[in-house]
Amino acid sequence: QVQLVESGGGLVQAGGSLRLSCAASGPTLSSYAVAWFRQHPGKERESVATISRSGVTAYYADSVKGRFIISRDNAKNTVYLQMNSLKPEDTAVYYCAAVSANYYYASLLESEYNVWGQGTQVTVSS
Repeated sequence: QVQLVESGGGLVQAGGSLRLSCAASGPTLSSYAVAWFRQHPGKERESVATISRSGVTAYYADSVKGRFIISRDNAKNTVYLQMNSLKPEDTAVYYCAAVSANYYYASLLESEYNVWGQGTQVTVSS
């Protein structure tokens, strides 16, 4: 089973940018749909963005549309989350998750995913 490791989190000022990476080891990530989720302190985990194994299909949570971009490089076994125009309310632990799926499948439903990374902290200061 694929294993996921997130990186790229850190502290950034409001209006700044960060790029998160979700690197896979084990089976190739090209067989998996991948999503990013986040969890604010004391709150439930919420979806952020998802991308199909082909990269053709992508969906975003309304709260990040127009600011975040999900992409993937299957040759590098990595999925990215480019986060622009960051706001203090984007502060959270960000997780990537994967599920073996068909070519165009992508989902923002947390229950669809069975492989998870350990998370990376993103803090946006005002």
